Amino acid sequence: MTFWDVAVIGAGAAGMMAAAMAGQRDARTILLDHADQPGRKILISGGGRCNFTNLKADWTYYRSENPRFCRSALARYRPQDFLSLVGKHRISWHEKEEGQLFCDDSARQIVTMLEDECRSAGVRFQMGCSLNGVSHDGHSFTLETSWGTVKARSVILATGGLALPKLGATDFSLRLARQFGLRVVTPAPALVPFRIEDAQPDLAGVSLQVTASLAGKKKPVFTGGMVFTHRGVSGPAILQISSWWDGNEALRLNLAPGRDVYEDMRKVCQQRPKAHAPALLDALPSRLVKVLVTGKLDDRPLAEQPAKAVRALAAQVEDWVLKPAGTEGYPKAEVMRGGVDTRDLSSQTMEARTVPGLYVVGEAVDVTGWLGGYNFQWAWASGVAAGQAAAERAGA
Repeated sequence: MTFWDVAVIGAGAAGMMAAAMAGQRDARTILLDHADQPGRKILISGGGRCNFTNLKADWTYYRSENPRFCRSALARYRPQDFLSLVGKHRISWHEKEEGQLFCDDSARQIVTMLEDECRSAGVRFQMGCSLNGVSHDGHSFTLETSWGTVKARSVILATGGLALPKLGATDFSLRLARQFGLRVVTPAPALVPFRIEDAQPDLAGVSLQVTASLAGKKKPVFTGGMVFTHRGVSGPAILQISSWWDGNEALRLNLAPGRDVYEDMRKVCQQRPKAHAPALLDALPSRLVKVLVTGKLDDRPLAEQPAKAVRALAAQVEDWVLKPAGTEGYPKAEVMRGGVDTRDLSSQTMEARTVPGLYVVGEAVDVTGWLGGYNFQWAWASGVAAGQAAAERAGA
């Protein structure tokens, strides 16, 4: 039985990065995963082109019970550092809006790059390997696996969260953390569509730009695309705000961000007095307009509509309140929020404060990034921090 310096559990983004970092520092490293191939979540990300980072990534773009926890790791491994790695492997890329970086070709290139980095550093891959138990005797860890017993001085837990169970996501990271006495912030789906009470299937497919916020809370406000689904709403602005939804707040939407809707309506009434109600909202999709004006204005020409009713319609367009019945859950979520409590981890190394040699990285930690490459940057940065620290511990 080989004794390893570092055993990494989970061959996703954070796990492969951590394994590569440890191996490059001469730590004997093994990477285990129950899946048959590494990087499955990477492969489907960004529409198959992997939004692998965001140039703006810093601690202000993350949700956590301790928002500043991620500051250290993100400062020490920046988007430019990952870009250097991408350049080393001659992967061409392009920038979309707001600093989002994607592969020109395929997300497969990022997986291959990480595999190559690991293999060149002597990392052993053990895929299709189920874990039956992990124990710690105060000096080293024993992993009971379907491939036999593995002993290691350090373990890096990189098994992700509960999002996308069809790709093999499980609660392993949460169970193992609790086993070792680490606290867990209640997990929930994040970057996920909402189901809406009294959803209107007739609006399915209608899309527009909105500003989304949550009623009654001082939380971020997001402007971006929204699309109606048969069960509710989705799109970038909705996915973003979902990470801050705690289960009770109403969703507030400005359907015409940046406009004075009442003033626009007043001008329409003056210029087209014989027009009818839908003319007030020409800038919005016609199917949505029909829903908005029904019950608010009657069939009379605009010149005959009560000013109070026109003002009320304008107010609704700028602040349409919808009540979520829930989210579409982990099957539709891009990530899990919550996870291992950062109070129990070192922000410098990702090591558990009470379990020497146990590190937790990536989505398993209570650090959730905004949409647009931020979660991958956290995976890279936390993986680097843990991989380097575990290698240093092996050489101590």
